[in-house]
Amino acid sequence: MAFDIDMIKKVYSQMAERVEAARKVVGKPLTLSEKILYSHLWDGNPTKAFARGKDYVDFAPDRIALQDATAQMALLQFMQAGKKKVAVPTTTHCDHLIQAKNGASMDLQSALNTSNEVFNFLESVSNKYGLGFWKPGAGIIHQVVLENYAFPGGMMIGTDSHTVNAGGLGMVAIGVGGADAVDVMAGMAWELKFPKLIGVRLTGKLSGWTAPKDVILRVADILTVKGGTGAIVEYFGPGATSMSCTGKGTICNMGAEIGATTSTFGYDDSMERYLRATDRADVADAANKVKDYLTGDAEVYANPEQYFDQVIDINLSELGPLLNGPFTPDLSTPVGKEMTEKAKANDWPMKVEWGLIGSCTNSSYEDLSRASSIAQQALDKGLKTKAEFGINPGSEQVRYTADRDGILEVFEKLDAKIFTNACGPCIGQWARYEDPKNAPKNSIVHSFNRNFAKRADGNPNTHAFVASPELTAAIAIAGRLDFNPLTDKLINEDGQEVMLDEPTGWELPPKGFAVDDNGYLEPKEDGSGVEVKVASDSERLQLLEPFTPIGDSITGAKLLIKAFGKCTTDHISMAGPWLRFRGHLDNIANNTLIGAVNAFGKKTNFVKNQLTGEFGGVPDTARAYKTAGVKSIVVGDHNYGEGSSREHAAMQPRHLGVAAVIVKSFARIHETNLKKQGMLGLTFDNESDYDLIQEDDTFNFLDLNEFAPGKQLTIELAHADGTKDTIKVNHTYNQSQIDWFNEGSALNLIKKENAA
Repeated sequence: MAFDIDMIKKVYSQMAERVEAARKVVGKPLTLSEKILYSHLWDGNPTKAFARGKDYVDFAPDRIALQDATAQMALLQFMQAGKKKVAVPTTTHCDHLIQAKNGASMDLQSALNTSNEVFNFLESVSNKYGLGFWKPGAGIIHQVVLENYAFPGGMMIGTDSHTVNAGGLGMVAIGVGGADAVDVMAGMAWELKFPKLIGVRLTGKLSGWTAPKDVILRVADILTVKGGTGAIVEYFGPGATSMSCTGKGTICNMGAEIGATTSTFGYDDSMERYLRATDRADVADAANKVKDYLTGDAEVYANPEQYFDQVIDINLSELGPLLNGPFTPDLSTPVGKEMTEKAKANDWPMKVEWGLIGSCTNSSYEDLSRASSIAQQALDKGLKTKAEFGINPGSEQVRYTADRDGILEVFEKLDAKIFTNACGPCIGQWARYEDPKNAPKNSIVHSFNRNFAKRADGNPNTHAFVASPELTAAIAIAGRLDFNPLTDKLINEDGQEVMLDEPTGWELPPKGFAVDDNGYLEPKEDGSGVEVKVASDSERLQLLEPFTPIGDSITGAKLLIKAFGKCTTDHISMAGPWLRFRGHLDNIANNTLIGAVNAFGKKTNFVKNQLTGEFGGVPDTARAYKTAGVKSIVVGDHNYGEGSSREHAAMQPRHLGVAAVIVKSFARIHETNLKKQGMLGLTFDNESDYDLIQEDDTFNFLDLNEFAPGKQLTIELAHADGTKDTIKVNHTYNQSQIDWFNEGSALNLIKKENAA
């Protein structure tokens, strides 16, 4: 039986009325995305049509998911909100703080030894405020959500950018910062700019070495890392219905890498099969009663150009296996000749040292079974892996079932390391090197979603390539980046030439799923007696102090850093070893922007302190300005804040005295996070004004006292040589968001309203 079945039935009971009302106000057939959005309006039945990409809309999500690295700050904020219990079903999942090193049992015990303080905090807060708690080792948040909580036609938010994975079960599931989650946990509306819509029509059928992962690798190639910004990507067509539910989840999951608000698929037979296989026949039965409302209208899919802002066509029968990377998830290359030529031209290391399978993107039973079919062939044909091999199952249910069915044993016979059911290398929780900064140039292939520099192992020289699990397994066996399993032969231990056959696998376990202990802890019905302790001398946890308003006058502010090129949330607030400080704002602030390349000198973590003329690290320089009572400014390039939903990337600069971030363009989640923390997130009206910013610049805001929706702001740049430039900057703040700025943060406003 499903969790929260009464909530799900309530959503379905009002869906028909709300969708029909939406059809009337919109005046045309609806996409699935529109049906879900309009049926989750905070004010109930739709009364107006919203302008895509323009109107800010208040929504009422059905549920929330938190992962341990971001849950700490989210729950520390919720503790300040003055509420006794979360207003909507919410869960906490411990998957980020487990480092991959020796193997599952040893690594899990090590995490319990080193992070027990944090786990105990999260468990106690969850127990006190009514959140379901998934213990360390229970699984990766998004796989656990897909198995237990996702449902067709629902809306959820989560404090992780890959919350979008639940689109594989027909949800509109969106990654947010912790402050957004706090709003909804506190019983308030969640605000989102009504998304644009991108339709992806899938025809044909996957076969051979081509996998669902290749679909999103191709879409990333088409749209790039920012092409989906502000849009929901909706997949449809015969190719969509021919894929498994977990395959759909893979595609939606990596939609975060194109900047999409989320991605989704219409309810179909594969989703029903998955719901029933995961002990949710009650959800399937309820969904079947309203199934016409859980997919786009037929007229939409027949003539998509009339209903979507953009339409992409992909013939799955013509799609081949792809490798995306290195250093960016949208650089796509077909296996074989083109990869060989590109690798040689760019001096990419041809030898592959690791093949890694797992992450929230590709750790389902189907993924493991297909990859194991390749591993079994290696055993049968006398091959050994030339690269090292690592496996992260997606959940304890997947791990237990795969172990029962002999899948894990196949990998182990090839000397693969079976890591904990956790994120591990995908988020930098991988003890690959003693000194990653001085590690050698090398290539790895993985089935993860992101491959930014230093992402997996902290080594800036690691060239990481994203592929399907089955292709990852094949390349790990071959040990070469230019290996094409469709055409290339391998030499086995007897000196014979052999070829790998096409992968095979099971959509769902033939004997059904099984598990002894799924790792779930139900919260107390009344948590009022639960005490949440945070030691005053803790290195890991720190109670929050409210931010003070920046004010309507910013003068004499100094440039902290002018970030050059790609500046993701990994550059702004690194993960890896820094994850241990995610609950302690002051300590984690010591990694602020240390990965960003300074446009002046092209070095990382080396900026000029204008008060002393000396050069030093970004956090130290920011602290010096803050101590002197001087505000500071960060300048950036396009798609600033790409990547994770981590609000630390906004809270840390705020804590260190940064008043404004001025860039060419923002990634959606990061821009919202800046607003929530009471900062200014601004974009150059003229992108070339980025080039006007000099190393010794002082920023004077000339009309911040007139801050209003739709009104540009004017900034005077005072250069060290006495000259000045005046520039215009744009913003997307509405009045509610300006109120957050005026109060110092969205949380400050929540506390004020709760106290009234």
